[in-house]
Amino acid sequence: MCGRYVIARTPGQLALPFDARVDDSIGEGAEPNWNVAPTHTVPVLLERLTEDGQLLPETHAARWGLVPSWAKEISVGSKMFNARSETVMEKPSFRAAITARRCAIAADGYYEWQAPASGRGRKQPYYVHPRDGSVIWFAGIYEWWRIPEGSEDSARPGQSRPGRAAQDDDPGQWLLSCSILTREAPDPSSGNPHLAALGALHNRLPMGMGEDFAREWIAPDNDKDHTRALLERAVAHSLDVAGQWRMHPVSTDVGSVRSQGAHLVEPVQTLL
Repeated sequence: MCGRYVIARTPGQLALPFDARVDDSIGEGAEPNWNVAPTHTVPVLLERLTEDGQLLPETHAARWGLVPSWAKEISVGSKMFNARSETVMEKPSFRAAITARRCAIAADGYYEWQAPASGRGRKQPYYVHPRDGSVIWFAGIYEWWRIPEGSEDSARPGQSRPGRAAQDDDPGQWLLSCSILTREAPDPSSGNPHLAALGALHNRLPMGMGEDFAREWIAPDNDKDHTRALLERAVAHSLDVAGQWRMHPVSTDVGSVRSQGAHLVEPVQTLL
């Protein structure tokens, strides 16, 4: 599971390795978010099909928590911030997106909570991050949801849907949303101590990718067999990526979604 994460880099910095265009919906210098929670707006990397048939990478603003195109209300997305890799190809909410609308969701690291061994007391939050300070690119999926005219949601900032002809679109009336894929966590008895620690922390693991794999992941297609094979490779690849992550305990202040600041990722001492 991944229910909180950190993205402190600007969309411009994230776009640079991919030579991606930064969409007007997000801008080059969006503020850092040290405590991203579901329903927050986050930067995502996706590919857009141009009128001349070329695929171009772009960084967009998306709501974290996928809202299926057929959903009647935006609120359904608040519980769909994660998608299980084992069932994403079959779930009605996700199966269309995993084939045709894959994205990469950038993070500096993420938070996970661990219950005391005794089963009593307050859970301890940990910050998980790459040991070399690089970006985590979470394997993600996205959807476009048309904001109903005259609804309360029509007051939300929308955007034009990429790949749609101008005459067929209603600029500013589409909501882009996303979800992070997860896999089964490593075995706590794993020979790799870092993977073992992640397995002991939680039974689910967000699927991270390197830059090269992220480029392949975001390329859209409509072939289910290709998608299934790509997904299997992504699950395996994510374990290699996670092997380079490290973790340390952090302040319980991160439990409040209102808490912000770099101090949230600083190590703290815990009572054994």
